[in-house]
Amino acid sequence: MSDHHHHSDRPHPEAVVLEIGGELGALVVYTEHDLHGVEIEISPTGADGDRSHKEVLERPFGGETVYAAVFDQLAEGTYTLWVDGTARARDVAVRGGVVGELDWTGPAAPLHRAHTHA
Repeated sequence: MSDHHHHSDRPHPEAVVLEIGGELGALVVYTEHDLHGVEIEISPTGADGDRSHKEVLERPFGGETVYAAVFDQLAEGTYTLWVDGTARARDVAVRGGVVGELDWTGPAAPLHRAHTHA
């Protein structure tokens, strides 16, 4: 029997250190539990094949549990987010020095609802 564990198998209470500033920003994508452990891919707009990914992790936050993928060191610009090879949100704006947020939670969550925090 294998003793293999996935990174997403445990809650991640540790702080997330983001490298942002100048022309580099970050994006946090909040999801429902059903995306826990799923890799969300991101690509610059117009470069669909140039993707990187982050895993949706369970994180305790403010006495609750949230599921989120955190992308940092993103060059200022617009991006496409992918789940299972399908574009889920296009033209998501990332600003330098800013942590943007996408909320993919709730039954009526739109495909793209962005909020930014400076």
